[in-house]
Amino acid sequence: MVLDLLAQIRQRMLTPEKLRQWDAEEIFPEEAIRELLGPKIGLQLLFIPEQYGGMGGGARDIAAVSEEMAKICLGVATAFLAIHLGTDPILVGATHEQKEKWLGKLAEEGTIVAYGVTEPEAGSNLQSFKTTATPVTGDGGAVVGYKINGNKQFISNGGYADFLTVLADTPEGPTFFIVEKGQPGFTPGKAEDKHGIRSSNTAPLTFDDCYVPVENLVGGVPGKGLIQANEVFGYTRLMVACFGLGGGVAALEKVIAYAKERIQFGSPLIEKQGYTHKLVVPYAAKLEAARAYIEEVAERLDSGESDLQVEGAIAKLFATETGNAAADAAIQALGGYGYIREYDVEKIKRDVKITTIYEGTSEIQQLIISTFRWRSSVQSKYEYYENIAAQMDAIAAQHADLKADVFAGLVRLVNKVIEEAHKAKATRQQYVMFHIATMAAVAETGAALLKKAAAAAGSDEADYLKNAARVNSALAAQTVFTLANEILYGTGKWEAADAAAVLGSAGFDYTVSQSGLVTDMDALALQVSEGAFK
Repeated sequence: MVLDLLAQIRQRMLTPEKLRQWDAEEIFPEEAIRELLGPKIGLQLLFIPEQYGGMGGGARDIAAVSEEMAKICLGVATAFLAIHLGTDPILVGATHEQKEKWLGKLAEEGTIVAYGVTEPEAGSNLQSFKTTATPVTGDGGAVVGYKINGNKQFISNGGYADFLTVLADTPEGPTFFIVEKGQPGFTPGKAEDKHGIRSSNTAPLTFDDCYVPVENLVGGVPGKGLIQANEVFGYTRLMVACFGLGGGVAALEKVIAYAKERIQFGSPLIEKQGYTHKLVVPYAAKLEAARAYIEEVAERLDSGESDLQVEGAIAKLFATETGNAAADAAIQALGGYGYIREYDVEKIKRDVKITTIYEGTSEIQQLIISTFRWRSSVQSKYEYYENIAAQMDAIAAQHADLKADVFAGLVRLVNKVIEEAHKAKATRQQYVMFHIATMAAVAETGAALLKKAAAAAGSDEADYLKNAARVNSALAAQTVFTLANEILYGTGKWEAADAAAVLGSAGFDYTVSQSGLVTDMDALALQVSEGAFK
């Protein structure tokens, strides 16, 4: 229902002409955003629990809507996500009375919300922030409020928010506070002039003895802020992954439409192998892997799992980097037209780049992924990835045409490299850890796509997912094999013979992993041209 509503909104309110104007003139479309939040549409109701006036949508629902909004415009989508992000500390940490008041206000009044955490000298490292909240006591000595002092940077919706959740340091530790628009001592700064997502508002914020009453302390107990922030990271980073996915899909859809119409040397570009196999097919396969993994993680969240920060990081790293690369390829695919604003792909590229930066840069995600997957591997005695490889073996036994057995070998190679890097203390090198993170991401997203393809057997999309999984697996093998070689031969930790022995001990055959790749790409290119990619 919501996706159908979004399609109608796109035709009526978010036309290409309006989106280009907002982008060119860097207009925050406040009127349109408030209409999306108003009583006739109420898009924000999706993520508000039913008991507080919302629809109680789960992660899977919000992921689907986030992807669709990103396909329309990442600037508008960012404004909407910022509202969601701003309410997250309330959703996870507020008292019942606070939820009734502030979530009720959002549900009934369609208020714009912002999330005030990032600072000029504290981006992804929340523990280094400097904003303070000093207790103010009443006549009886009890704390009646706090005075907030400090600065925030890069705050989406910061200049327009009706209220914000602001992280500040109290004597008990980091704490979230709700600050309302117009509060004395709170001043939004001039909007940033940005490379992309120019229709979103990004502003610095200043707090100068900004007084907030004690009832605006989220949860009523100070010192819980970092716990609350970390609790939502797996969720919010999954939503940004959806943005990267949506941006990549939007770019590729424009490429496919263009390639069907553009005639070069007597035939459409979509029929030319050099064009499709370089600029279309790899991204179609990788975006399907990103979507499969996002769906998998969202379903786990909806089933009640909460500690999925690493999975959120993997989803964000893979989906946003893939979406950014797909948008870059889209400009190339359209040639000179790709560089012209009227064709939109250059805007998508400018917009989607931010998804690799906000909510934690790709490098921060790599640190999180590598650190935690290394620890999980060692603590489980290297059973963590062996279990994923066993899942691939089970799929291979039922679906030989998916080449899941080859992918099982790839996962075991990742496992072996982590084991050997740990033994050789190569994990002390940050560059090695970044490589481990990338290998982990392509292994886990590829496994998700293979599981989705196996589950789809007999359905209308089975053949398409099979080809996408086979192509993605071969591309994942290229990445893992290259990075494994760089770690084993490039760090000086292993003699050449020992490095070769490690590569050969995991049961992974690189030549077999590339078998049939071009044929699979031919098949996938045909399916994409016939409308299978969406």
